[in-house]
Amino acid sequence: MSYLILVRHGQSIWNLENRFTGWVDVDLNDNGRAQAKKAGDLIKEKKINIDLYYSSFQLRAKNTLKIIQEQLDDYKKVKSAWELNERHYGFLTGLNKDEMKKKLGEEKVHQFRRSWDLRPDPLDKNNSYHPLNINTYKDVPVEKIPDTESLKDTYERVIKYYSEDIKNELKNKNILISAHGNSIRALCKYLFNLDNNQISKLEIPTGNPLLIKFDSDNKILNCEYLDSERAKDLLVY
Repeated sequence: MSYLILVRHGQSIWNLENRFTGWVDVDLNDNGRAQAKKAGDLIKEKKINIDLYYSSFQLRAKNTLKIIQEQLDDYKKVKSAWELNERHYGFLTGLNKDEMKKKLGEEKVHQFRRSWDLRPDPLDKNNSYHPLNINTYKDVPVEKIPDTESLKDTYERVIKYYSEDIKNELKNKNILISAHGNSIRALCKYLFNLDNNQISKLEIPTGNPLLIKFDSDNKILNCEYLDSERAKDLLVY
C-alpha cells in the first residue's frame, strides 16, 4: 500500500489578479502561503511518512512545498521537473481573464481554458513573459520550451514524466507532488481514466491536498481532499 498526494500550489499573486499565468514565475500571496501551511498541517494529521517530494520548476509550487515541509518538519531533497509546470497559455499569458471574456467572448475564452486540444495563438518569443526570457528556465532545453500549449500538450509532457520517473516509485513509497491546476488535472485524467469531456469539468482547488491511496498493484483504493470545506467534485470515487 502507498500514497500519492497531489497539491496545487497555494493562491498566487496572479491567481488573485485573475490573470493567465502559465509559465510566468510568480510567487504566492499571503493567502497562498496560509493555504500551504494548512495543507502541511492536514498532511501531518494523517501521519503519513513522505518518501519522495516532487515539484515543478515554478516558484509558487516550490514555495508551497517548502512551507508544507516546514509544517511536517521534513526536509528531504525535492526533485524539480519542468515537465510538471503549468500549461503555457500562449498569447493569453499575463492578460486578465475577465477582460479577455469581454474582448473575445466568454465561450471562446472557455474553449481556450478547457478544451482538450485547442491551443491559444503562440506568445511572441520577444515577449518578456516568454519562458525563453525567464531565468527560471535557463537550463530547460530550448527545443522543449513551448510558445503555447493545449491541455493535450500538457497532458503528454506530464504523463511521460510521471510514467518514466514517478509511477514505479509508488509500488513501495509515499510521494507528494506540488504542481499546478492543469498539470494536476492531467495526472487526474490519467490516474482516474477520465475522458476528454470529464477532464474539462474537473476543478482543482489551490492548496488543498488530494490524497490517493494505492494497493500493492498500483490500483487506486480511494481518494479524498483533506480540506473537506474546499473540496471539489472529483467526478470519480
